[in-house]
Amino acid sequence: MRLPFFPLKSIFFPGETVPIHVFEERYQQLIKDCRKEAITFGVPVYHNKEMHYGTEVQLVEVVNTYDGGEMDVLCVARQVFKVKSFEPNMEDRLYAGGVVEFLETIYDATAAERKKVYDKIRLLYKLMQVAFPPVPFDKFNSYAFAHKMGLSFEQEFSLLKMNRETDRLRFLNSHLEDTIAVLKKIDHTKMVIEMNGHFKNFDPLDFKDYGLK
Repeated sequence: MRLPFFPLKSIFFPGETVPIHVFEERYQQLIKDCRKEAITFGVPVYHNKEMHYGTEVQLVEVVNTYDGGEMDVLCVARQVFKVKSFEPNMEDRLYAGGVVEFLETIYDATAAERKKVYDKIRLLYKLMQVAFPPVPFDKFNSYAFAHKMGLSFEQEFSLLKMNRETDRLRFLNSHLEDTIAVLKKIDHTKMVIEMNGHFKNFDPLDFKDYGLK
């Protein structure tokens, strides 16, 4: 499929709402075309001076339009794609485009596999003393908290390229186990520091049979 491109150094996961401030003339033109022709566009991830993967997004609303033509827009992310070709300018347009191949998203995880990760995310938020977002379990998938569990840009990009839900959940589970272990260690260290200087009960030692050798 051929799509207009709006390359960014950002990662968008399917299903998430994407707020974008549009200030360049070429992308103002793109948004106007989306409104007029009801087309979608691609957001290739600009990473290490290359663009190999991205997400198709659909314009939902133009929230604000400014005097200079800049806009605040809301979009929804749809499908992940692999970039097959790139054109700096689509015919008689200012913006870029190219041919993409959509990745087949396979939701093959069991409820137990999803629950395992969901519960670990709840624990992570509890340890961080942060309010858990109102996402019920029946609405939970591997993308739901992808931006909200401390993943690095590299990790988010790796997640984006995985097309199987089981692979994404295993990836997130590993990250959560490592992060939770660190937080528990920090919590223990904090407790030890807070106890320092307090009066403590020490168990008396029995030296009855003790002797230097």
